[in-house]
Amino acid sequence: MTNKGFTINERGQLNRFAIEPKVYIDETPRIGFTKYAKKLNGRLAMIGFVSLIALEFITGHGLIGWLTSL
Repeated sequence: MTNKGFTINERGQLNRFAIEPKVYIDETPRIGFTKYAKKLNGRLAMIGFVSLIALEFITGHGLIGWLTSL
């Protein structure tokens, strides 16, 4: 009866303490050429590309024209 959130001990008494979840450690590498790095790089590239399109739409100039007018 551990799936209901309570257990019954060997004497038949109800135990209403919380059942602790199983703990695990994610040991996937976060550095180097991994799937995580590729996803992060792609997402940052998409954010940068959309930001440049928005900048061009708002200012009416491209990136180089906007930088030279500063």
